[in-house]
Amino acid sequence: MNKSDSERVQTVLEEMGFRWTDAEDQANLLGILACSVRQKAIDKVYSKIHTWNKAKNSRNLLTFVSGCLLPTDKFKFLKLFDLVFTMDELTDVPDMIKQYGVVTPVSLKGPDNAASAIIPMSRTDHSNGFPSLLELLQKKDSIRLIHSGESGLDDPENRSIMDGFWHIHPHYSSSFEAFVPIQNGCDKFCTFCAVPYTRGREVSRPSSEILNEIQGLIDRNYKSITLLGQNVNSYGLDKPGNEISFSNLLEEIGEMGMRSGKTFWVYFTSPHPRDMSRDVIDAVSRYDCIAKQIHLPLQSGDDKVLIRMNRKHSLEKYREIVQYIRTTIPEATLFTDIIVGFTGETDDQFENTRKAVREFEYNMAYIAIYSPRPGAVSARWQDDVPHALKKERLHTLTRDLEQQSRQYTNRMIGGTFPVLITGQDRKKKYLAGYTEGRINVRIPSNDLKLIGQIIDIKIKSATDFSVEGEMEFQTHKKAQ
Repeated sequence: MNKSDSERVQTVLEEMGFRWTDAEDQANLLGILACSVRQKAIDKVYSKIHTWNKAKNSRNLLTFVSGCLLPTDKFKFLKLFDLVFTMDELTDVPDMIKQYGVVTPVSLKGPDNAASAIIPMSRTDHSNGFPSLLELLQKKDSIRLIHSGESGLDDPENRSIMDGFWHIHPHYSSSFEAFVPIQNGCDKFCTFCAVPYTRGREVSRPSSEILNEIQGLIDRNYKSITLLGQNVNSYGLDKPGNEISFSNLLEEIGEMGMRSGKTFWVYFTSPHPRDMSRDVIDAVSRYDCIAKQIHLPLQSGDDKVLIRMNRKHSLEKYREIVQYIRTTIPEATLFTDIIVGFTGETDDQFENTRKAVREFEYNMAYIAIYSPRPGAVSARWQDDVPHALKKERLHTLTRDLEQQSRQYTNRMIGGTFPVLITGQDRKKKYLAGYTEGRINVRIPSNDLKLIGQIIDIKIKSATDFSVEGEMEFQTHKKAQ
């Protein structure tokens, strides 16, 4: 989600006339998209802005911060950054920068020419002569930032606070991998999580816009498309009767894939077990282009901990979902998220999580040490698991996961799998990529022309979480 947000931020800035640079000391505008899920990431933001503010002593520099911001951090950032805004305020950023007196190539052209790129606008004050956001959206055919497909935005009931953001065409950072936001916010209110306080309540993007964006990516031969949301499988639940369900959305995409005749993989992250229906799993099974990889957050393998986390599902409910996945899509890989050391977690409860990892045979688990997040309910509780014990549990669970995953990668040896080549490995004599199930692969080759292609790889060896193989064919037989 952070990377997807950045692609839209880059579009807005480039339309103002800014050019990207990889060197911070050459930049006139420096910004951060923050993530408040963990304190360590926010600590890095404070460290970076102190460095940038010192640099202002020797050069002109404008700074901003956005992304997932907790109210307490946002208040502090107002004193440290020149600009602080949320993603739904992104369309206002040109106006914010203009108020700082920063001259850009677009601003020099005047309002008429600027309107063809991006319009500085304010939610409350239109006295500057620029049209309002609604007026812009109603004239979307003349504005490059707005998708040309029908979106239903003229119906006030279909508008949301995120409409302006979603209508900014992303500056895709890759020519073969893309992230497509379908939903924003969260209504689950897990006691450990800050997302509802940083992204707001659940809002579904109009399906017509999602399908238009995906069709454009298919037409441009993208190979990997990831649907993004805090809880993707709750898509449409905020618009009952006015929007399709998540399983219907996957079916629409699947039909598009069948009509195209092209090979590409569509992923989605992250679903919530509470809303994971059999219809979603059936849709994944039915269509070739829907990748056979499921990310299903567990968080804990103990029912009492799940209750304290307010996950609203039991281990047995989770088990039923996994069993249906294994029956319906036996070839699917399974990824998860787990928190160790949550408030009150006992040794026995942690052992239940270890048992769950072994039972569900995960290919990958993103394991995090619990840390209280300001605003989340559990932040008011005593953080009573010592940090040293949390680290011990992290290492223990990681070793369990390594053993479990290694069994799968070993079974891959001798088989041939389609692999999307994504770039060079750290060792320049190798290329890196991943299978449809998101298993990392490296191939002894330095042929950079293969990047962005899906090719057949015969697996020769395996490690805990990755495999190594050799090319059998130049390209995968179904690839376009």
